[in-house]
Amino acid sequence: MEDQTTAYYTKQAEAFVRETQSVDMSVLYERFLPHLPSGAHILDAGCGSGRDTRAFVDSGFMVTAFDASPAIAALAETYSEWPVAVMRFQEIDWCRHFDGIWACASLLHVSGAELPAVVRRLARALKPGGLLYASFKYGEGEQIRNGRHFTDLDETGLADLLRQTPELIEVETWVTGDVRPGRESERWLNTLLQTREAA
Repeated sequence: MEDQTTAYYTKQAEAFVRETQSVDMSVLYERFLPHLPSGAHILDAGCGSGRDTRAFVDSGFMVTAFDASPAIAALAETYSEWPVAVMRFQEIDWCRHFDGIWACASLLHVSGAELPAVVRRLARALKPGGLLYASFKYGEGEQIRNGRHFTDLDETGLADLLRQTPELIEVETWVTGDVRPGRESERWLNTLLQTREAA
């Protein structure tokens, strides 16, 4: 996460958590969780408020959670009643460790230049055949919005990213509206990517 973005979340931590904790993500869970084995180990990568960590734990999954913002991580740990580490995507160093990785509205804060290397780190952290869910603001290019850095992606941008990350195969990609009240016109690119099975 860019330093400016981390500073934003430090300053706005309580408001951000309050606004996102109660958002109903069940429709997205239904696209992701059925692909995973019972009791799967999920990495909640950039867990934000802890909303999804809590949902996954309550559903019987093993969860490892982290966020780049110490302030957000502390609030997420309190809300989810589950450990939340403070780390950045660029620090991920697991190998064949997770059945699934959930990167909901988090990879979008990684710069375009760093994104392919970060996604390769995520692919390496997955077991063969493991699944990565990621979502981005729908669009193209990089910009600062309200003090945060965003890397937007559309289908063309995702295809370019996948050309640079051959470890992953596209399972499904779809576009949704924002589920937060009053923001339904904002669009999101959602994608499920799978690591190649071991030869």
